Amino acid sequence: MFIFLQEYLFRAENFLRSGGIVMIPLLIVSVIMWMLIFNRVIFLRQLYRKNMTREKAGEFVRTGEFPDRGRYKGITALFISEFLLRRSNSTSMDKRILDETVMAVVASLDKYLAFIRVLVGVAPFLGLLGTVTGMIATFDIISFFGTGNARAMAGGISEALITTQTGLLVAIPGLYMCNFLTGRAESLKQQISSLGIYLKRYV
Repeated sequence: MFIFLQEYLFRAENFLRSGGIVMIPLLIVSVIMWMLIFNRVIFLRQLYRKNMTREKAGEFVRTGEFPDRGRYKGITALFISEFLLRRSNSTSMDKRILDETVMAVVASLDKYLAFIRVLVGVAPFLGLLGTVTGMIATFDIISFFGTGNARAMAGGISEALITTQTGLLVAIPGLYMCNFLTGRAESLKQQISSLGIYLKRYV
């Protein structure tokens, strides 16, 4: 097992070195992007679990009791808790607070998604930058040695292709996950918007 891991790390190191200096920011972009993706996956998954009905949510609003976080962990329980924390016990004011709570919860669903989209867009451009630097290195070698030194030329071409490949390998699954998370967030936004309208009768 240790030998296999050592061999894998050796191959990964060679792969990164073959791609040149551009592989470092590509690796950083990939790590940050996937950390944010996992954060959003876990966060949004929790909001779909142990949800309560709208009728039950109305009871909590009418009585002013906070939902049990051990029993209810979904988006509705989060929304009710946020509203009750801001509540003023004035009907006209509470309706405005209800709308503000809808906007606040909706905004929390979009957290990090825009940044993930930026990282997804940056990755292929970094790959393209590596392609350019690799081709420049290849032409420099050609200008010094001509086309006779195939091994030296292969290093620059390898750098160009590896960075392009890595940029796409980072961007494509990142784009899929970003669209997946956006779809999940949009579904929760619609649910919260309709819940906010429904709960006004209990304020």
